[in-house]
Amino acid sequence: MPETLAFLLGFFLLLVNATDLRAQDTGASPTPTKISIGYLRAYEPQLALSILDVPPRDEGVAGANVAINDNNTTGKFLGQSFSLDVVEVKFEADVVATFKEMLARGDKFVLTDISAAQLLSIADLARENGALLFNVGATDDVLREEECRSNVFHTAPTRSMLADGLAQYLVWKQWRKWVLLYGSHERDQLYADAIRRAATRFGATIVEERLYKDTGSARRTDTGVIQVQRQMPVFTQNLPEHDVVIVADESEVFGSYVPYRTWTPRPVAGTAGLIPSSWHPASEQWGGSQIQNRFSKATGRRMLSKDMQAWTAVRILGEAATRTQGNDAGKIEAFIKSDDFSIAAFKGQKVTFRTWNWQLRQPILLGDGRGVVSTSPQDGFLHQFSELDTLGVDRPETKCKLK
Repeated sequence: MPETLAFLLGFFLLLVNATDLRAQDTGASPTPTKISIGYLRAYEPQLALSILDVPPRDEGVAGANVAINDNNTTGKFLGQSFSLDVVEVKFEADVVATFKEMLARGDKFVLTDISAAQLLSIADLARENGALLFNVGATDDVLREEECRSNVFHTAPTRSMLADGLAQYLVWKQWRKWVLLYGSHERDQLYADAIRRAATRFGATIVEERLYKDTGSARRTDTGVIQVQRQMPVFTQNLPEHDVVIVADESEVFGSYVPYRTWTPRPVAGTAGLIPSSWHPASEQWGGSQIQNRFSKATGRRMLSKDMQAWTAVRILGEAATRTQGNDAGKIEAFIKSDDFSIAAFKGQKVTFRTWNWQLRQPILLGDGRGVVSTSPQDGFLHQFSELDTLGVDRPETKCKLK
């Protein structure tokens, strides 16, 4: 019996020593590899025509936080620890100094939810410092075309992708005659441009366009239901024969007032009615209920498009860190840009980046206030490489020359 105890004790010590030696030989450390992900967002309280459309205070950030938890679930077994560094600025504020502070804190991976102009002001600075940017908010095509950057990855879809996703469905429905109502702000004009391009691309006809000029009235106090009920039919009176009314009102001035108030009863789409987006709060197909349930449990609300765009960016970084076994920005960038990269995003297929401008290929969901009506690309819209490249600017059309 004493000999048995001595043998077991000796075997235990040998095992412990062998483990220590293996740890020394492989350079293993009990300290996890830390991967800090920055989140630079422009935020100010916003109004909307409907109180139900006012963005949540944590829109986008909530999705990133859920993804941080997902990354850490795997990371704890691999010696990796993920954290989120959220920094807020005002709309159109100078973000250069703020971004330099983030770089000084060691943020080499930064999600951005800022304007196109703000993003361009830091893109080259990020590249000079070896930092990668993930655009989770700006839909401007110019960021993927004339002003594309090799260190900026886009998980937010472009306006052209959203417009093409909508156009494919309308053409599939044989609703080819469109009326375009657009607002007077720059964002509205850009959305209208994307609709015009989509109409030309897929064989639809815009039979008439009308501008709704923003007169600066208070959106909630100066316009009541009775007043709107009288104004909108007049605004849409005497239109040519058409199948659908398309609204381009990203500025939230008049768009939500169009459905059910047009002179001629027609479906409404665009920024109101049937809306194209990267995600929908009611999406549950392709395992979507899993992410929806995790998100709802963590936040107490449903997942929105910007939440999904931020979640996807953080998960991309988590996947890259796992595959490269570290936090080296150069290796992570190389993996994301490699042919081996893809990621599941609860949209029916794995998504990848377009190598000519680093825009994430992704399906576009078409939904109203209650559910998902359809998903583009639609059946019959074919492509020699990926049907997802029928959405937005394709390689032969691109103006991007990566800098």
